[in-house]
Amino acid sequence: MTRLRRRLATQAASIVALMAMAALSACNVGPDFATPPTPEAKHFTPEPTASPGEGQRFAENRDIPADWWTVFKSKPLDSLVRESLQNNPSLHAAEAAVRVAYFNAEAQKGGFSPQIFFNSNDSTNLQSNNRSLSSINQVIFNQLYPTPANILYNEPSVNTQNPPTANYALLLKQFTISYTPDIWGGIARSVESAQAQTEQQRWQYEAAQLALTTNVIVAAIQEASIRGQIDATKNIITILRESLEILNRQYSFGSIAKADVIAQEAALAQAEETLPPLEKQLAIQRDLLTALAGRYTFEGPGESFQLASFKLPATVPVSVPSKLVAQRPDVRAAEAALHQASANVGVATANRLPNITLSANLGASAFKVTELFMPGTGLYTAAANISQPIFDGMTLLNKQKAAEAALEQADAQYRSTVVNAFQNVTDSLRALQADAKAVSTARKSEDAAKRNLDIVRMQLKYGQVSQIAVLYAQRTYLIASLSLVQAEATRLSDTAALFMALGGGWWNR
Repeated sequence: MTRLRRRLATQAASIVALMAMAALSACNVGPDFATPPTPEAKHFTPEPTASPGEGQRFAENRDIPADWWTVFKSKPLDSLVRESLQNNPSLHAAEAAVRVAYFNAEAQKGGFSPQIFFNSNDSTNLQSNNRSLSSINQVIFNQLYPTPANILYNEPSVNTQNPPTANYALLLKQFTISYTPDIWGGIARSVESAQAQTEQQRWQYEAAQLALTTNVIVAAIQEASIRGQIDATKNIITILRESLEILNRQYSFGSIAKADVIAQEAALAQAEETLPPLEKQLAIQRDLLTALAGRYTFEGPGESFQLASFKLPATVPVSVPSKLVAQRPDVRAAEAALHQASANVGVATANRLPNITLSANLGASAFKVTELFMPGTGLYTAAANISQPIFDGMTLLNKQKAAEAALEQADAQYRSTVVNAFQNVTDSLRALQADAKAVSTARKSEDAAKRNLDIVRMQLKYGQVSQIAVLYAQRTYLIASLSLVQAEATRLSDTAALFMALGGGWWNR
């Protein structure tokens, strides 16, 4: 038994030594990934970035807070955003995808280690009496049915004319060890690819968080805009009704024609006609907010929003362009995809090179449990297998070329993502600059239209103005009021879009 153990230990040490030598001689084929260089720029626009004005300015090289949505100073918005980040099922799915990729990457690391399995193969056998017994079965028969002659001379004695059936058990216990040394780094590249995919999923999760947050903010602002348009429409409807009452009295006195009354009734009907579509938009917007918060539609979002509940951020932080690549989750995800494609080239290259597989079986076999570890029951097998593809119809070569083409594709997609990121930020900056002018113009237009309408209504009471002038003043005021609401809402939404374009401040979380 001692001799068997020494023999097994010697063989095991030899196998381990071969594995260590193979591991030490390993090298990683394929390209080593390097982070692409960051675009060097001082400004996002060709000229220095100008602040929008009208109560808002850009603060360049100012960091973005993690909870950036709080800059709008709206407690209902804060509550809804946090609830959405906690309960949105799409975000939960993105988070689970990160764990899937992580554990797949951990599973790939198993290729670095030997694979050890324990096998137990026990059987009970019955030898048929319709054929001659082999020598081993004769020994078993002698053990089961000893005779004086057999005991004395230790020779098998079998009744070959009509031998009885022989029942015996066979026990086999063994460990199977196999190891494929990562000579060319194919396993290492596979792990690198899986880890890059995990990174990609993590950045996609960050991008999903940022997109969800922005969608909630924009949806809340849009609800406030619709409510503002409804309020403006109801206000002009009230004015139209008051004007209609004045015209009805004047018509009863015979001071105006019936056509003037009918024209005012038509204007009132047209204004009232615009309410149902706005109310429909509001209901749909409420459903959207409910879904973003991870609730069912019958629960409702819980919060309601008015434009007055939002405060326009007076100072908007703008990162320097050189930091944008590191801050944008979509750019980091594209970089991870590029890393994965680079590692896949190494995997495809390694598959074309020779591979060595070392294996060994260690165990014991006996007819009884008590005999398993007795001398003569041990067994072992040690083997080394070398395989080299000779001809496979150019399959592996074409797979390597496909991996190299995929690397070029990922590189182009990464550069496209970076270009789009700079475009997003620049578009948002220019949009806010234009929004400031639009809000200023809309506010002046609404104020002038309101003053004109007040004058026309005063003249209407004394019959000093034509009905055409009244209708024109009413319509102008309605359009100006709606335009002001939309301009203010657009400015708030574009501010949120700029925070999103800059990455959202996840690095401060």
